[in-house]
Order: sequence, then structure tokens, then C-alpha cells
Amino acid sequence: MAYYDLEKVRGIVKESTGLNIMYAYDDLVFPEHAAFIIQYDKEDENHLHCYFHMDCIPEEKDKIFSDLTQSCFKTMTTIQNSGKFEMAQKGGEVEIKFI
Repeated sequence: MAYYDLEKVRGIVKESTGLNIMYAYDDLVFPEHAAFIIQYDKEDENHLHCYFHMDCIPEEKDKIFSDLTQSCFKTMTTIQNSGKFEMAQKGGEVEIKFI
């Protein structure tokens, strides 16, 4: 299992959105409110992928992504808008589908 720098992502998310990290699992980081998910790039530790919830308001998405990009720049990290996602409760588990 690869090591991912959660503190770096926590700082980026907090600075750019004011949100805390709700949950982290493997290569995924879930900020509060689940408007977006951050995924670590398996090839480049200084690159992140961002997926927005399919119901995220386009103007809000643009603002959040712009702010994330600026915070990433300060840490010499790049971030890519990689698409959308949806979540569904499946019994005691959560299913995430990337669109």
C-alpha cells in the first residue's frame, strides 16, 4: 500500500474551502459535505485528482476548483478536474461511482 500525504491534502482543502477532512480511505479523501472528493495520483505524489458530486452547482464547482488550484500551487502540487461522482448507500457500505 502506498503512502499518501494526508496532511498536505488536509492543508490544501482547509485553506481553499475552510472544510475539514471527514474521511480518508486508501487513495481517496472526503472533505465535509461531500461536494467533492480528492484522489491521489498513483504515479505522481505531487498531483491530485478532484471529482465533484454530480449535484454540485456549476458556479460553486468552478469557485471551489479555482481555490483548490491556488492552494495546490503554494505546495507545488497540481490538481486536475477529473469528472463527477455519485454515492449511494448499499446496506452498511457506501458505493462510489465515478462518471
